[in-house]
Amino acid sequence: MDSQRGKLFIVSTPIGNLLDISPRALECLEEVDIIACEDTRHSGKLLNKYKIETHRISLHKHNEASRTAKLIGKMISGHDVAYITDAGTPLISDPGSRLVHLASQEGCEIVVVPGPSAVTAAIAGSGFPADRFYFGGFLSTKKKARQDELRDALERAETSIFFDSPYRLVSTLELLSNLDTDRPIVVARELTKKFEEFKRGKALDLANLFSQKPVKGEIVIIISGARIPRWLNSEQT
Repeated sequence: MDSQRGKLFIVSTPIGNLLDISPRALECLEEVDIIACEDTRHSGKLLNKYKIETHRISLHKHNEASRTAKLIGKMISGHDVAYITDAGTPLISDPGSRLVHLASQEGCEIVVVPGPSAVTAAIAGSGFPADRFYFGGFLSTKKKARQDELRDALERAETSIFFDSPYRLVSTLELLSNLDTDRPIVVARELTKKFEEFKRGKALDLANLFSQKPVKGEIVIIISGARIPRWLNSEQT
């Protein structure tokens, strides 16, 4: 690594509860020269709460190419840059891969400041085996593609985790039920927030539950693997 070049810090931020940010992350965001945000207005709530006044610029999927080039130039000139997304750990179903790869190619040191992630929070609260798991990101918006993704998940030995839209949740659960009526499922909603909940059961029961009123908030679906432990076959509550 070139010691004259700036560093790129990949900083995890809260997925809901703003108190979940680490002291190390706050220190980093205060000390870098630039904070690249997926959405400067959204991240502003967090940064303003902790009175962090570091210069901010946006970096999202629509400007990733041009902003990456600009930030690489800043780091080559010796400036330290932190990258944060709207919630959780950057690059996990978020932009940033291009920035990390090209910064590394240019000899800039990459420093990860770990922290909250909806993936690990969801599987930890699910009670499903977590020694191995598959993360599929956001389920497809196309019904046929989503069905194929769910079928593949049901055939895996390990636990599968997906993000989904609250507007498609009931449809997704109905698709799951058509594919497997008995597989244990957990739906995690609004993780770390005031109305956080984990709902457990078979897909059709959950579809009926969530169809009773409009679903709101961020959704994570956790699907038990095909090798279901004996203790997991007990009645879901």
